[in-house]
Amino acid sequence: MRISGAVLLLVGCTPGLTAGAALLIGTLSAETPVEVRRPRPVGARSAVLHTAPRPRILPRSAWAQPEEGAGSRPAPRYDDKVVAVFVHHTASPNQYDCADTPRIIRALYAGQIGNRRWDDIGYNFLVDRCGTIYEGRSGGVERPVTGAHTQGFNHRTSGIAAIGTFSQGVPVPRAMTDAIAALAAWKLGLADVDPRGKVKLVSSNGQSRYQEGKTALLPALAGHKDGYMTNCPGAALTALLPSIRQKAAHLQGRK
Repeated sequence: MRISGAVLLLVGCTPGLTAGAALLIGTLSAETPVEVRRPRPVGARSAVLHTAPRPRILPRSAWAQPEEGAGSRPAPRYDDKVVAVFVHHTASPNQYDCADTPRIIRALYAGQIGNRRWDDIGYNFLVDRCGTIYEGRSGGVERPVTGAHTQGFNHRTSGIAAIGTFSQGVPVPRAMTDAIAALAAWKLGLADVDPRGKVKLVSSNGQSRYQEGKTALLPALAGHKDGYMTNCPGAALTALLPSIRQKAAHLQGRK
């Protein structure tokens, strides 16, 4: 099934907002700049760093048109490190040719900067059904780029979007879950965070599941629904998160 970017407009599995709120949040990369709080992860840090190899990640140039955002996109914002990742699905069709993935990402980008008036695509990374990983939000894949993917919890986190809709009973491709595990293992390994553990994150927006300023104890490898009132990343993908965490921990060399 080929999907035409000319007729498909997607915004992805991101928080539902009023038009006014969407304009404000999109303009400010989903949140007004606040002082970045740096709570320590739960538990003592191991004397041995647990890292994982960086998986193959296709750059933005693999999907973005050269003129898209040229000279108009605000400079990326950064945190000190990434201590958690949030897994999403894009709520878009599942039966696509992987060769069409760049076109699908462009449609998501257009929906988020158009309908929602955000300054860039919200997800830091996107993964297709064939397990190919794409750079999403600009700023550098190895750097702790502040995304716009999980309202209230964009600081010190990274957003990974599975391209498709994974509600109850929908098969989730093994290549996709393996890629998510590899990406999470590498990204969390940069801060020596165990994907099976929990971390403390401070909510910066009361429209999340937690009041602004409240410290939440969340999975280091979480689903979107852990931080925001949503069904994302879908019941089928949510059910696989424990095995994805275990796979990611194994890739970090943890027992």
